[in-house]
Amino acid sequence: MRYMLIICDDESDPLGPSEIARLPEHVAWIEYMEQRGVALLGGERLRSSDDATTVRTRGGEVLISDGPFVETKEQVGGFALIECADLDEAVEVASRHPFAAHGVIEIRPVWDE
Repeated sequence: MRYMLIICDDESDPLGPSEIARLPEHVAWIEYMEQRGVALLGGERLRSSDDATTVRTRGGEVLISDGPFVETKEQVGGFALIECADLDEAVEVASRHPFAAHGVIEIRPVWDE
């Protein structure tokens, strides 16, 4: 089953995606998934929520605003798409993600038809 790990953290971290990918804790997380047979299908670090554009449609009118949807310390900063046996395995994998120690990892099953 496929799961999206939505990675939320304090986005003041100045490291870029390639720098984060080289951190020992991230390398260890990837190796852990490979040992379990969990497939990393994709993932990306997102730019700051300051660069976000929010779109709503109300009464036929398109409303566009700059910045994040909500004002919180933790913002969606990236995602990982994994394929594993079940939710229990997805929870185990997410709990070992380096950002789980100081941020939040939301797990959502992908709607497969």
